[in-house]
Amino acid sequence: MSNFGLAPYAVGDINSRGRLHPEPAPPERSQFQRDRDRIVHSTAFRRLEYKTQVFVNHEGDLFRTRLTHSLEVAQIARGIARALRVNEDLVEAIALAHDLGHTPFGHAGQDALNECMTGEHGGFEHNLQSLRTVDVLEENYGAFNGLNLCFETREGILKHCSPAKARELGEVARRFLDDRRPSLEAQICNLADSIAYNNHDIDDGLRSGLLTLEQLDGVEAFASHAATARREYPGISGRRLIHETVRRMINAQVVDLITTTRDNLVRVAPQTLADVQAAPALAAFSADMYAQQRALKAFLRDNLYRHYQVLRMTNKARRIIGELFGAFMAAPSLLPPQYQAMAEENRARAVADYIAGMTDRYAIREHRRMFAVGEI
Repeated sequence: MSNFGLAPYAVGDINSRGRLHPEPAPPERSQFQRDRDRIVHSTAFRRLEYKTQVFVNHEGDLFRTRLTHSLEVAQIARGIARALRVNEDLVEAIALAHDLGHTPFGHAGQDALNECMTGEHGGFEHNLQSLRTVDVLEENYGAFNGLNLCFETREGILKHCSPAKARELGEVARRFLDDRRPSLEAQICNLADSIAYNNHDIDDGLRSGLLTLEQLDGVEAFASHAATARREYPGISGRRLIHETVRRMINAQVVDLITTTRDNLVRVAPQTLADVQAAPALAAFSADMYAQQRALKAFLRDNLYRHYQVLRMTNKARRIIGELFGAFMAAPSLLPPQYQAMAEENRARAVADYIAGMTDRYAIREHRRMFAVGEI
């Protein structure tokens, strides 16, 4: 399919670098629609429903999970991509896949697994695990392991990478060695991710009672939009006030991102995808919005992510991950059969793959089966 209607520097079927394993072009779909569809039908994508965003999955039915977060990122990113005339299908594929490698228990699980894998085992990072999931771990197709996604989708999933790991990964990570940027579509996804999790973590924090509106009145990014909502709807309070404020915050950040990125595109005037890759990052917030974003992140770090109730749960999560890792490393025969086979080649990586693929509730049950008397 052509790049009709897209900007000349957008990614499309005609300038894609293709797949690791060549396949016939899909009828009536673009290559990136095929990527999106493969991601949505993957096992790893379904597991995101029961993986933590901030709160552990069983703590409430209305809190964000990795699945709802990924859908929200995709929705925000598609709107930005349409406004900037770049490939919406690629943006959606990257957004839906960006957290496929996330551990149970959110960043606490990642940190615990990374501690277990530090040193000779090569460490653990969920972004790299997302790429490993789509390249290796999914087992759906007869001709290849993984999902055999297009190069640009895989490159977009890989948001950051050390030079040593980049050399190990090869061409998909070469930009980290050559000081190049990914496609504009990938840059958009990265910032849409930030917009989604910052604003929705505020919503979840308020819903949980761990944050209060009084605390947020001291945060400019929230307070100014809350004041606007109160002026427009005198007497508004509770969930209606929160929703009216958060939606205004998201809209302001999206509009700022589109406006600033358009200005950058006019200034740099890229004509090809290669021009985008050679330029400094083109997708960006204005200086004022960037400062507001940093202040909002700092507030969330100090008041939500480090809240004592969240830290209690994350401490439990780290213990569960650490004890599971130790048990499977000591006795790989306790792993499911497919992971036992992988462990013969690299035991630590096989154990990490198994644990990273667990949902919150599965990890809790597996820990009970391993360590609780009377559980099998």
